Amino acid sequence: MDNYISYTFTVQPKKDANLTKSIATEILIAELGEVGFESFTEGEENLVAYIQKKDWFEGITNSVQILNSDELEISFQIEEIEQVNWNSEWEKHFEPIQVDHLVSVRAPFHKNPNLKYDIVIEPKMSFGTGHHETTHLMLQHLLAMNLEGKTVLDMGCGTGILAIFSEMKGAKNIDAIDIDSWCYENSLENVERNHCKNTQVFKGDASLLGNKKYDVIIANINRNILLHDLKTYASCLQENGVLLLSGFYTEDIPIIDKEAVFNRLNQIKKLEKNNWVALKYVN
Repeated sequence: MDNYISYTFTVQPKKDANLTKSIATEILIAELGEVGFESFTEGEENLVAYIQKKDWFEGITNSVQILNSDELEISFQIEEIEQVNWNSEWEKHFEPIQVDHLVSVRAPFHKNPNLKYDIVIEPKMSFGTGHHETTHLMLQHLLAMNLEGKTVLDMGCGTGILAIFSEMKGAKNIDAIDIDSWCYENSLENVERNHCKNTQVFKGDASLLGNKKYDVIIANINRNILLHDLKTYASCLQENGVLLLSGFYTEDIPIIDKEAVFNRLNQIKKLEKNNWVALKYVN
């Protein structure tokens, strides 16, 4: 396998900046993901982003707009590195979390806090450890819902965390889909690790859905993909179905809402954290 190129970023808001360091870092991660960076480790002082050497090119960060923000001072160092031991990297940076004192998300090497729901995730290079605001918000939405006997789709499943939690909450048939091969493999591993029997993992995108119908559809992706695929999600909802959307900012709500209304969906609940949002729709 290829070596990797790592970028170590230092992000510092200027005086009187509207952006906090946390939000600026999340935007940076999102924009780096758009240009091909595959994995990120975030420490107190810096953010390290990784991309395979074969996918790297000179000037790859030129289109990363936040690097040109007048509100921030962002510097970075570039290094070519040998194959990373991803488990070791995550062990250094991945701290266990809890959601509403009911759900724990941890790696296999963390102690079980014995909450009602215990999700064991080995993230490797996939997105979805529960640390990101959008995953946390989606877990809160699902925690509040009755999923007993429901059919569920987790679109853009990442580590498979939301599909796994859906099964823990009683869903009877769950499909988890991701276009990224790392996410697909990682979801398979995590589904097995959490002893899920009703969850199937597929590699692909919304074109796999066809005429399938679901009681609940979860899509924690980026705004542009959501806008493109929202019509498909709406067509795959059972009557009185629920669509959970996240992966975008508060200021994106009007454009998401407009497309949802066009597809006869009504927003009934909004959760927000650090300018990220997760919306609940019904048909």
